[in-house]
Amino acid sequence: MPVRIEVQPALYAWARARSGIEDEAWAKRFPRYDEWLAGERSPTLKQLEEFAKKTHTPVGYFFLDEPPAEDVPIPDFRTIGDRPVDRAPSADLLDTIYVCQARQEWYRDSQLLNGEEPLPFVGSATSSDAPATTAAQMRELLDWTADTRSRLRSRDAALTRLRENAEQAGVLVMISGIVGSNTHRKLDPEEFRGFALADRYAAVVFVNGADSKAAQVFTLAHELAHLWLGSTALSDVDPESTRRFDDERWCNQVAAELLVPMDEFRALFDPDASLREQLQPLAEHFRVSTQVILGRVREAGALTWDQFMVELRAERERIAEIVAERGGGGNYYNTKPVQVGKRFARELIASTLEGRTPYTEAFRLLDVKKTSTFEGLAQQLEVL
Repeated sequence: MPVRIEVQPALYAWARARSGIEDEAWAKRFPRYDEWLAGERSPTLKQLEEFAKKTHTPVGYFFLDEPPAEDVPIPDFRTIGDRPVDRAPSADLLDTIYVCQARQEWYRDSQLLNGEEPLPFVGSATSSDAPATTAAQMRELLDWTADTRSRLRSRDAALTRLRENAEQAGVLVMISGIVGSNTHRKLDPEEFRGFALADRYAAVVFVNGADSKAAQVFTLAHELAHLWLGSTALSDVDPESTRRFDDERWCNQVAAELLVPMDEFRALFDPDASLREQLQPLAEHFRVSTQVILGRVREAGALTWDQFMVELRAERERIAEIVAERGGGGNYYNTKPVQVGKRFARELIASTLEGRTPYTEAFRLLDVKKTSTFEGLAQQLEVL
């Protein structure tokens, strides 16, 4: 007769909450859950291991007397309204941060071993600097000029170019809408938009790829501004969050000035004309979201804060419907390097092929399981 494991009921509830699994899917996946929670029946070790796997919970946690306190391992600048986020971080968010930290650690060691120079722009600014000054420095390094934008046909192309230019400058840019390679673990833009891991040898920016492409452009710019501050941070780039935190507000101002220079914006925006009729044309001109344009309208003095929030909420609802209808997919060998960062992937694959990094470690950091997949990535990135 199989041995059954006694688990504190609070641990079941905690695992359910952090898993992020919807109620309808939960009932189908765990038909015995209510019995376990009520103490009417206990799981076997095999059942508990399966439960832990499906809820993305380390199985050892179920042998504790009470749920552990899991804090976000980096400074958290997210808020709901004007209050810090008080819900526990999801397993998806924590696992994403952990894997990016592991990649950063490997890349830093590689850079130091190879005698590479530190990135001069990391930590080169302070929040007392004028946002326009820092934006100008970023614009020069990232080659993000009006001429550059004019040659891009869409906001998708703008995201690709800004990402590539940032990687060319030395930043490890990772954009993904899922945890690792698990398409069933989709990241929630409402929980976080992105984060920056500042380091002069291994600067990392992660952007939540489940967001709209136009929103990702601004998130990328915002997180890059954090690198100029030399600050590690978890962000949602929401205007209400940035009102509470000085660094977040400064990073938003820098990102806005980088993407939508105020002088150029004033020359194009007509405060006497219909706001709604101008939003989309201006967004397409600057290759940003209409929400960013609304922010610049407010900063130009054409909207009060309350008017801005009314317009912003309406625009968010419209965009949410578009994002919900958007399909996923794509070629694996095109999307995977973007998810883990092309600069990082090239360096890691080359190190592995040269015998400096074990294949097992490379597979773990790239989240691949087969040698054929690894070689396919090497060919795609022109390393092999």
